[in-house]
Amino acid sequence: MKIGTLCYIKKNNKTLMLHRVKKENDMHKNKWNGLGGKLIPGESPEECVIREIKEESGLNIKTPSLKGIITFPKFDNIEDWLVFVFTANQFSGDLIDSDEGNLKWIDDSDLLNLNMWEGDKIFIPWLSKNKLFSAKFYYSNNNYVKHEVIFY
Repeated sequence: MKIGTLCYIKKNNKTLMLHRVKKENDMHKNKWNGLGGKLIPGESPEECVIREIKEESGLNIKTPSLKGIITFPKFDNIEDWLVFVFTANQFSGDLIDSDEGNLKWIDDSDLLNLNMWEGDKIFIPWLSKNKLFSAKFYYSNNNYVKHEVIFY
């Protein structure tokens, strides 16, 4: 199982998004995503999200807020993924040129119009709830099939 993090950084009714257009053989090619990545051995989800945001954006996030956990069975048709989903609205630093893609602040009102995974369009509105979620999103050949969710 791959274990990772995903973070949506918020500022002035905008969200920092990554347009994945730079890496070869990227399963997220041409999609817009939040920022994040895989945990390394011995790392907590909070340590991972802080490190990944710094590496991908140049920003130093403070007090990331855990919003939910998502399981993606066989997301890459090989392994299950378990993703800790965070938001952050306190940060310092300046944006860098990311190796992963192009970073852009997107108006929250336009966010769900981006070319993103169908499941992302379902869970992104949950980030503003005052409840933690645990979800499972099923995909088959990169196509959304269904999801299950519990709110706490």
